[in-house]
Amino acid sequence: MNSILVVDDENSMREFLEILLTQEGYQVTLAENGEKACGILDESRFDLVITDIRMKDIDGIGVLKKAKSVDPAPTVVLISAFATAETAVEAMREGAYDYIPKPFKVREFKEIVKEALRSRKQAESGEEDRLKSRYHFDCLIGESPQIKKVYDLIKRVAQTKTNILISGESGTGKELVAKAIHQASQRNEKPIVTINCAGIPENLIESELFGYRKADGGTVFLDEVGELTPAIQVKLLRVIQERTFTAVGGTEEKSVDVRFVSATNKDLEEEVINNNFREDLYFRLNVIHIPVPPLRKRDGDLPLLAQHFLEKYSNELGKEIKKMSAYAMDILAQYAFPGNVRELENIIERSVALETSNIVLPESLTLSDYKGTLSRKGRRRLDLGSDGINLDEAMAEIEGDYILKAMETAHGSKQRAARLLGITMRSLRYRLDKLGLKSSSDDDF
Repeated sequence: MNSILVVDDENSMREFLEILLTQEGYQVTLAENGEKACGILDESRFDLVITDIRMKDIDGIGVLKKAKSVDPAPTVVLISAFATAETAVEAMREGAYDYIPKPFKVREFKEIVKEALRSRKQAESGEEDRLKSRYHFDCLIGESPQIKKVYDLIKRVAQTKTNILISGESGTGKELVAKAIHQASQRNEKPIVTINCAGIPENLIESELFGYRKADGGTVFLDEVGELTPAIQVKLLRVIQERTFTAVGGTEEKSVDVRFVSATNKDLEEEVINNNFREDLYFRLNVIHIPVPPLRKRDGDLPLLAQHFLEKYSNELGKEIKKMSAYAMDILAQYAFPGNVRELENIIERSVALETSNIVLPESLTLSDYKGTLSRKGRRRLDLGSDGINLDEAMAEIEGDYILKAMETAHGSKQRAARLLGITMRSLRYRLDKLGLKSSSDDDF
């Protein structure tokens, strides 16, 4: 049974946390101030310390420093109704696991406690590196059931010669799937040649496909294959069927041994129906179909991907940012990510560049999508245009801006946001649902 020391000078908060944590199966010890907590830490050992920051005499930072001086040092989570970026920075620099502003959501608080204890156990048993490797498949990251299906398909088809079609929204990582297939195949010692069918003029696509043989024995990855012109579709079909081609400017036919892996964000079946894509080519490319799920449907992968990009850009930018704050992750979890994993990477890179502490705080997040975002920047420009406007739509958009700004200011707390807007919680939940934001029945504490 994990042991937890709770430190808070408010009796009601101590009692609440004791009931909550005891119900979760933890052994709980209470301390009514920092001085008492430091004395308890001298005599007993704990897995986790949860302490308020603002207390008389010895504050939460003092308790944190004391906890880090004992052996073995417990994990420490700080909570406060006076959350500021400065105190969060100081707490994280002193070694706190996380910093939680009040009021907090009970469900999210319990998740933070579980994650803090899980992280401690992994560190003690040396499982951290092994767990990280479990989240990876070549260059792919994730452990959700949805992405595991992709891993399974890659393993099953990589060793075959079969052509593969990868489908999915923009930014889902289709090229990474193609590279994973190549690396897991017997062709991995030969090159994988990537051709962006949407970004190269017709004459250059022909040159890329048929002008030389550097892909012989390897893999040709046709990105956005749905953008191929009808003329190139005919030539590509011939290469796939005959395994021969005639080099640009030449007359001699040459044989070629390549596997075609294609990717598209279009519905190629619909493109065939609309006569925009050859049906015979579609069937040749789509022998095996691997659909890549959007980020919003990859249950549980968001924290893993965010941490991966955080470590990547912290290293690249020479910073020592080690983790995302719980409330920054809460904002990300409520975002729709229309740009999928690519957009998440961009958000994290920008956050790391802007962040001045060693933890990503909500203030460093800038999300660009309208629906689902809790952070928007820029001032509205009033423009009636030549034909006027729809006033109802304009007012709805302004209302949305205020609601999203209130949620951002309240760090995701619906109670605080409702107070800022002068409306009821029920009204706020209704309006959040209209904006496409996730709304929970859990009340804030």
